[in-house]
This record gives sequence, structure tokens and C-alpha cells, in this order.
Amino acid sequence: MSPSRLLRLKTYVLICAMLVFGPLGDVLLGRAMKEASPMRSWAPASILRFFIRAFASPAVWLAIGSLALFFVAYVLVLSWADYSYVQPASALSYGLVALLAVIALNEKITPVRWGGVLLICLGVFAVGLTAPRTTQPR
Repeated sequence: MSPSRLLRLKTYVLICAMLVFGPLGDVLLGRAMKEASPMRSWAPASILRFFIRAFASPAVWLAIGSLALFFVAYVLVLSWADYSYVQPASALSYGLVALLAVIALNEKITPVRWGGVLLICLGVFAVGLTAPRTTQPR
């Protein structure tokens, strides 16, 4: 396999990992925070009680783990691919978050918001047609 094909393959694999773990962590965290009762005041005791309740939730720990895996994939892919490629390509997660919000969180998304998500996804497609690295390694 040529070096450029290998670079593209490993970049796609890690971006796919980012597209799984980022939205999954975001939605798990959203669900856990909806289940936790809201913080009623900014008094230190109230803040402490809120965090104790939040961190008692298994969904919070699953979200933290998922977001940690997202971060590992993000750091690794940025070590060889251009930021100007990785960041827009990972923006496809916005579409996945919207879809998961409808499915898992029962949120209602307006047509205008879906239009914005579609526009982002079209931009991701355009960026995906370019090379992952345009700069020379140091």
C-alpha cells in the first residue's frame, strides 16, 4: 500500500472513531443531565450536591469514557493530518448528534435546523474530497 493511501486509510479510521465516540459521549451526557435534577442555586452546597448527583449516574461515566476515546482519536489523527482537514471532516458529528438527539433524547428538530445540519454535511463531503495532508512533515 502506498504511503498516501495508508495515510488516507488511517485518517478515515480515526475520523470514524471520532464520529462514533464524540456524538455518543455528547448524547449520553445530555441524557444524564436531563435525568439529574437541575441546579437551583449557585450556592456552594447546591453546586456540590449537583455534582455528586451527576457523577453518581452511570451515563455520565459512559459519556466521560466515550469522550476520552474521542479525544485520543482526535489527538492521534492531528499528529499526521492537517487541522484544516480533520476539523471540518469531524463536523459530520453535528449531523449524528442531531439524529441521536431525535432518537435517544426525543428532541424535536425544526426543518431550518435540519437544513443547517445538511449544509454542514455537504461541507464535510467537499473537504473529504481533498488530501488529508497538504504540508510537509517536519
